[in-house]
Amino acid sequence: MDIESVRKFCLSLPYVTEGVQWENDLLMRIGNKMFCVLSLEPASDHCMSFKCTPEKFAELVEREGIMPAPYVARYQWVALERFDVLPEPELRALLKNAYQLVKDKLPKKIQNQLR
Repeated sequence: MDIESVRKFCLSLPYVTEGVQWENDLLMRIGNKMFCVLSLEPASDHCMSFKCTPEKFAELVEREGIMPAPYVARYQWVALERFDVLPEPELRALLKNAYQLVKDKLPKKIQNQLR
């Protein structure tokens, strides 16, 4: 995958919005809460980051090319150095999971608006 295919995949999920923040990051959000961040800065040490479960976080950071995400690792976010670190089906599944994790934690009022 590349930045555009990840972007299109995330936007295909229900109620996802995107926006640029911190000048060089494209945020993918559900209910205005981010679940995936794509770096728009070519010189960055990672191309994207996303939320995962504590178990998956521990597993992924052991793999080459995947590290705890700067600033948000304490919330179980990982960062990929390159898009090809993970096979496309696995990355899609992880992004879907990140989306669901964030969606499930939204306040009930916002969840009800997304139905």
